[in-house]
Amino acid sequence: MPDELIDILDHTGNPTGEVRLKSDVHRLGLLHASVHIWFYTKKGELLIQKRAEDKDTYPNLWDVSVAGHIAAGETPKNSALREITEEIGLTINIEDLLFIGTYLAKKIPTPFILDNEIHHIYMTPLKVPLTSLQLQQEEVADITLIKIDELIKALSNHNKAKKYVPHDKKYFEMILKEIENRLS
Repeated sequence: MPDELIDILDHTGNPTGEVRLKSDVHRLGLLHASVHIWFYTKKGELLIQKRAEDKDTYPNLWDVSVAGHIAAGETPKNSALREITEEIGLTINIEDLLFIGTYLAKKIPTPFILDNEIHHIYMTPLKVPLTSLQLQQEEVADITLIKIDELIKALSNHNKAKKYVPHDKKYFEMILKEIENRLS
């Protein structure tokens, strides 16, 4: 995938006016923004994606339904809509995106990548069958639906948790609480 230009953020999450290549941002550990979109079903399932095997971070691990960096000058909502279309070939209405909140994540996925991101997190119902989704092969190796309680069990089991991108426990608690509230 080509390198992308992204905005650098200050410690409060506001753009500094500086724009850098994603590769530089990760090498230097600069704060930047991303979007995470969680699709859920009325049956209490979550859509998760398996990251492509040649990704520079967390290859072959299961992750959020759709995620990506917010391009320089792009709004979080527009970024979310773009990433959904790119990664799973789905076009949704902007009104269907429910903003959950932001989450500061600091990770070191490899010795050469310092990933300091503010995730802008959305959720939306999945209204189409998985077979209608078209995966972006450079980003997504596979998709599946998993029951919320199965995901919770997997993440609390040390060996099974190794199959998932290591998001903080508080991150997952925030997401699952919001989705479960929508289902009740």
